[in-house]
Amino acid sequence: MGFIMANFARANLATLKKTASYYLVHITVAAFVAYSVTGDLLMAFTLSLLEPTVQAVAFFCHEKVWERWGSHRPASQASAAPSLT
Repeated sequence: MGFIMANFARANLATLKKTASYYLVHITVAAFVAYSVTGDLLMAFTLSLLEPTVQAVAFFCHEKVWERWGSHRPASQASAAPSLT
C-alpha cells in the first residue's frame, strides 16, 4: 500500500502541492468568516476545518478531470483556447 501511495504522490506532486496551498488559504478564510458569523471560536475552527477539507478533495478531483479533459481535446481546439496561466 505504501508503494502505491508513494507512486501516486510522485505522479501527482504538482497538483497535490497546489491543493495543499489552496487548502491553507481556504482554512484561513473560512475561519475568519465562520468566526465573524458565529462569534464562537470553537465553532469557527470546526467549520474552517470541515468545509475546506471537503473542498480540497473536490479541488484535487476537479484538477485531475480538467487535466484529462484538456489532454483529449483536438489540437485545433487546444491551441485556440485562451491560456489561464
